[in-house]
Amino acid sequence: MQTGTFQPSKSVIRVSPFEGFTSYAPYTCTQCAEGWCMTACPVGAIAITAAGAKDVIDDKCVGCKLCTIACPYGTMFYDPDTQKAYKCNLCGGAPACATACPTEAITYEELAVGDWLGDFAAERTARILRVGPDVHVAHAEAR
Repeated sequence: MQTGTFQPSKSVIRVSPFEGFTSYAPYTCTQCAEGWCMTACPVGAIAITAAGAKDVIDDKCVGCKLCTIACPYGTMFYDPDTQKAYKCNLCGGAPACATACPTEAITYEELAVGDWLGDFAAERTARILRVGPDVHVAHAEAR
């Protein structure tokens, strides 16, 4: 997210200290598949862009902050000046942070993401369909 100004407090890249402040690691939105921020938004103000980023649509955002609460990674932010949520939007597919980083500590790579939930979800769905949604699985297996 480009603001055109130098405001570290509004950066979408945060730095987390580890081991008693002996090392630091940058983190930003991972554009997770779950999209908890999108799911939590009551007005549909977060959409997926052509670059694959979940992006806040300023005209729709009502500033309720539910997306900031829903994000398990702490990478959704609220701007009190605009009263809107904001996050990394991958700069339209060419993240400026990766381009500007002189040590290449920040890189942007499109990777294939494994479906770690698929097998579990398929098994659970089959089990619920087999025993019915109103029957607790523990009771069904005891039969």
